[in-house]
Amino acid sequence: MMLTAVRIGGIAALTLLLSACVSTVLEVDGKATQPIPTAVTAEMSRKSMSPSAPILVRIFKQESELEIWKRDRSGRFALLKTYPMCRWSGKLGPKKQNGDRQAPEGFYHVSAGMLNPNSQYYLSFNLGYPNKLEAALGYTGEALMVHGACSSSGCFALTDEGVAEIYAVAREALKGGQGSFQVQAFPFRMTPQNMAKNRNDPNFTFWSDLKQGYDIFEVTRRQPKVSYCEGRYVFDKEFGGGEPRDVLAPCPPALNTPDALVAARTQSDRVAMEELLTAGTVLSAHAYADGGMHPSFRRLLERSGQSALAKRTSLSSVPVSRPDAAIADPHSPDE
Repeated sequence: MMLTAVRIGGIAALTLLLSACVSTVLEVDGKATQPIPTAVTAEMSRKSMSPSAPILVRIFKQESELEIWKRDRSGRFALLKTYPMCRWSGKLGPKKQNGDRQAPEGFYHVSAGMLNPNSQYYLSFNLGYPNKLEAALGYTGEALMVHGACSSSGCFALTDEGVAEIYAVAREALKGGQGSFQVQAFPFRMTPQNMAKNRNDPNFTFWSDLKQGYDIFEVTRRQPKVSYCEGRYVFDKEFGGGEPRDVLAPCPPALNTPDALVAARTQSDRVAMEELLTAGTVLSAHAYADGGMHPSFRRLLERSGQSALAKRTSLSSVPVSRPDAAIADPHSPDE
């Protein structure tokens, strides 16, 4: 009886692991301890960065790109490298429920315990979805990862080569004393043009909140402080009595005033967006059947199919998820 229960429990656990972007490999090989590639450390040196300095990650769905930023000797973050994403799933917009194939959007913090050296997709790290805000809003889902390969069911896939570099850079930053690194996941680069294109999207108010954090980083090159109240993100606010305990309650009065340069940037972008809308020169927003793929990988898939893409990205055992959608997206909403 006990042996049967153990077997059933083991099968249930394996089923759970296979349902998301998580580990199914029991043995640990050397891939998680590989050093940062020489070319990357040379770029760090050129940009006055050290391997142990803190990092910050930005993800852009529409552009299918992931950026690694690193603090340099000035104390501000500078761009180290941009990686093309091979696959993400769903549409533009936040993840709200388990099984919706949505890759998340928002602000997350990744600690050393969230690095996964045994991922079924080479290497990975967990974003920590749902965060405190998402949990309060009733959003569900688990094991939302940045990982290797070119297959996604709510995750961000960067190929084995790409995630190996990112994993090594993140590992060394965390070993260097950074308690956790911030991941900012956006639907697109939050320019006036992109905001104008998506003005009528149901997620526009949510994206406008995300843009406040985006603007802080764009202007100051420092990590924005993330708080939650009134069911939304609030950035760089100091509240009397500490952080709001109830994420859905009204925001208490802030003790500090907004950064003048950041406020000016936000206002100028808002004016530029309104001018684009008034001029009627805004193109229609993109639509998605199921996620996106960076153009560099899409060209390989279009020319030679999955076998060529697998060979190019060392993915011989992992097929591309929903390749027809990968080629078709993004498309015009009228198509």
